[in-house]
Amino acid sequence: MAKNELILISHGSMAEGVKASAELIMGEQEHVHAVCLLPSESPADFKQKFEKEIAGVNPENITVFADLMGGTPANVVSQLIMAGEQLHLIAGMNLPLVIEWLNSQMNGIDSDYITAGKAGMVDVSKMLAKMKK
Repeated sequence: MAKNELILISHGSMAEGVKASAELIMGEQEHVHAVCLLPSESPADFKQKFEKEIAGVNPENITVFADLMGGTPANVVSQLIMAGEQLHLIAGMNLPLVIEWLNSQMNGIDSDYITAGKAGMVDVSKMLAKMKK
């Protein structure tokens, strides 16, 4: 079975930061890549960087996590999907989402990593206030 690749895409360096944080927790991840849209770059520049990153990889083995639905990085990848690329794009990237995806890959299981990403958002102050009562 081919190894799946995860590509994190974002405005600014968020994707690189999420990758670095995931590696701090999970160790080095050679199948995780970050492609960042820098302030000086156009959508065409980002598309070129993204296409270079996926060159030579079976698109069916690529999952893409974007920082924001409707943002340039997600829109560029959406356009590639609409043009026929078989990429799997998820918008709303966060660290729990990435860690759950990595765990599912390491353990060879299917996982609802989107649910894990949503569950990772917790109002801790509210939770602690309830515990004080």
